[in-house]
Amino acid sequence: MTTSLFLILLLSLSTAVFARAYLRERVRRKPGGFFRSWPIKQLPLEQFDPVFKTNEFGTTLATEVHFLSSGWRGTPGGTSDLEAWVLAVLAKEATNLFEFGTCTGRTTYLWARNSPPEARVYTLTLTPDHVDSYRAGANDVQVAHRNARNESRFSRFLYTGTPEAAKVIQLYGDSKSFDETPYAGAMDLVFVDGSHAASYVESDTRKALRMLKPGGAVIWHDYRGPRLTRGVFDTLNALARELPLVHLQGTSLVAYRKSHVE
Repeated sequence: MTTSLFLILLLSLSTAVFARAYLRERVRRKPGGFFRSWPIKQLPLEQFDPVFKTNEFGTTLATEVHFLSSGWRGTPGGTSDLEAWVLAVLAKEATNLFEFGTCTGRTTYLWARNSPPEARVYTLTLTPDHVDSYRAGANDVQVAHRNARNESRFSRFLYTGTPEAAKVIQLYGDSKSFDETPYAGAMDLVFVDGSHAASYVESDTRKALRMLKPGGAVIWHDYRGPRLTRGVFDTLNALARELPLVHLQGTSLVAYRKSHVE
């Protein structure tokens, strides 16, 4: 084989590998792949909440928050910087907030930092000593179980030792066993970001909706498609047949705003 022929074959192979990787990444990022869209339609942020309205300068000072980036390494189980900013902005007008899945406590901290002085942030997690109480459902995928256990390894959190800790009520236990009755109809904002196994997403969602007050919002994390987070994807697609869910544009967040007149 001549050197020129070898170089041509090598270039062709490299191009094919690059093209395959590029197409796979496009499919991963594009909702539903190339040929179909995901059931929950995307909605611009400003159409979900007027606080996100922009002007000739872009975002307005109404969305200014105290913020902590996930950095170039990211955080375990964490939201993207855009998603964290959205959650922090929504917290500015919320006085009762509830989070399924504390993990590192980054969202907890941002909520406590940006919510009104009288606000209370409730956050629920398993502890490393109690991960065996996790109850996987018969149809839950194993990776969701593994990730949930891994994200329950924290006994200290980002907010620990900060002034904002005074606003945080840290709750411990398995969310399937959690009794939401004392919080029924009381929450302005609920974030569902615990286990992504279908049985947990379904259970946490039922409880989140019961906890919501009129005008309040539930936000779900990791609506990323059937290949990455099937439990979240399938559960929310089914719920969207009953409630007007929206997929916040540019994020993996799905949102529901409860009507004031329900």
